Amino acid sequence: MSSSASRPHQSSTSAGPSPEKSYFEQQRDALVGEIAVSLEHVLQNMNKLNRSLEGVIAVGNEFGSVEALWSQFENVMAKDLEAESEAKEGEQEEEADEVGEEAEVEGDITMRAEENGG
Repeated sequence: MSSSASRPHQSSTSAGPSPEKSYFEQQRDALVGEIAVSLEHVLQNMNKLNRSLEGVIAVGNEFGSVEALWSQFENVMAKDLEAESEAKEGEQEEEADEVGEEAEVEGDITMRAEENGG
């Protein structure tokens, strides 16, 4: 886009630009000004958003120590629950073994009695 196409012919003896702008240049300058104002508003809003996000992050960071404490508590409780469940499983297996042994002994006694004619 050359600017000479939009301007009326000027004589080569003219030292400075013509004081009047064409309609296109006036509209272009107006639009460029609006764009500059809009970009300034966008920049201001982005700065506000950035400050808000920094505030949210700061509040979140304040809960870091509380979160660590609860995580530690949860881990301790999980270990205790695992130990209790393992102990219960061990007791149930022992009881099952005892019941199985008793049944085995009773079965042997019954078989011997039947063999002896009982």
